Amino acid sequence: MESTDCASARLQFPPRHPIIPECVRRRGHPQNTQRPSAVNEVILNSIAETTMHRDRDGVHDAIVQLLLDFLDADSVAIYSLVEDDGVTRLLNYAELSRGKKQAPRIRNNDPSTLRELRENPEWESCVRRRQVMQYSPGEGIVHVVLPIEAEHDVVGLLVIKVRTRLRARVIDHINAILRILKNHLALLDYGELDTLTGMLNRKTYEASFERLRQRLRVADIGRGAKDPSWLGLVDIDKFKCVNDTYGHLFGDEVLLLASQLMKKCFRGTDQLFRFGGEEFVIVLDHATTEGVEIAFDRLRETIATFKFPQVGRVTISLGYSQIYPTDSPSSCVERADAALYYAKHHGRNNIRSYEVLVAAGELSAKEGGENVELF
Repeated sequence: MESTDCASARLQFPPRHPIIPECVRRRGHPQNTQRPSAVNEVILNSIAETTMHRDRDGVHDAIVQLLLDFLDADSVAIYSLVEDDGVTRLLNYAELSRGKKQAPRIRNNDPSTLRELRENPEWESCVRRRQVMQYSPGEGIVHVVLPIEAEHDVVGLLVIKVRTRLRARVIDHINAILRILKNHLALLDYGELDTLTGMLNRKTYEASFERLRQRLRVADIGRGAKDPSWLGLVDIDKFKCVNDTYGHLFGDEVLLLASQLMKKCFRGTDQLFRFGGEEFVIVLDHATTEGVEIAFDRLRETIATFKFPQVGRVTISLGYSQIYPTDSPSSCVERADAALYYAKHHGRNNIRSYEVLVAAGELSAKEGGENVELF
C-alpha cells in the first residue's frame, strides 16, 4: 500500500494541463473534446456555482457532483468524523455514484448504526497521518481517501473511487478545491454559529429542526423509528445575579465554560444551540426515555460540580420534551419551556420531563400539546 503526500498547492489551472487526469482523457470523458482552456473555464464556473450555496448540505452535494464529473469517478463521498463515547464514527454527509441521480437524503444520526473509523485501516491511517491514501481493494477499483481538515484537526474524509490511481498533480488540485470548501464553510459558520460559545445560533434552529422533523415523518410512515428524539431547554440559574455581582466579563466566561461542558457531555451527532442570553437548546436524536434522562442529568451534575473561576458554583435547570413528526419548531420549545418553568419553581438545579409532568397531573396539556398551564 502506498500513500501520496499532498503538500499544499495553489489553485492553478494551466491551459495545457486541465484537472482531468491522463487516464480519464484516454477513456473518452465527454468533456475531453473541449479545448483545455474551455475545460478549465467549466471547472472554475462549477467552483463558483458551488460557493453560491448558503447551506452546508448544498455545498457538500455540489462538491461531490463537481469531483464526480471532472475526475470521471465511479463515486464520490464526504464523511464527517463524529465522536460517540470515545469511538470515532463516520457520518455520511454526501455521496453520489456515476449514473445514479442524487436522491433526497434523510441523514441517519443514530450513532449506534454508524460505521466505526477503525473498521477501515486505510481510512484510519489517512486520519492519523493526515495524508492521502490510495489503495485497491480489488476488482479494478482504486480508493482515494483525502483528509478534510479544520483548524488543527481532521474533521472528515473525502472518498473517491476511480479506475486508475490519481497523479500527485490531480490530488493537488483536489486539495485546492477542498481549501475553497473549507473557506466557504468558515463563512457559513460566521452566520450560523454563536460568536461567544461556538454553538449553533438561534437562526439555524428552525432549518435544523425541519430536517429532523422530515426524517421523523419518513420513519413514522415506514414505522422505522427505533428511538425517539428529544429537545431540552437549558437555563443557567440566577445568571442575572452573576452579571450583577461579578460583571459581564465573568458572566461571559460562565457562558463559555458552560457551553464547553455541554459539548463534552453529548454525542457528536447531537445538536447544541445557544438561544440567547443564558438559554440553550439541546436536540438529542435517537435516545431512549431512560437514556435521555441520564444524559440530561449528567449535564446538570457536570455543571453543578464544576468550579467556575471567581464565581464558584453555578447550576442549571432543564426542561425537555419528545419531538413528534407533527411538531413545529416553536411548539416543541413551548413544551420544554413549560417543563423548565416547573423546574425553576421547584428548587432549580433539576431536570423535568414535560411528558412525565403531564402524566403526573403537574402540567395540563391543551389540545395539540402546544400550550400548557401550571396547576
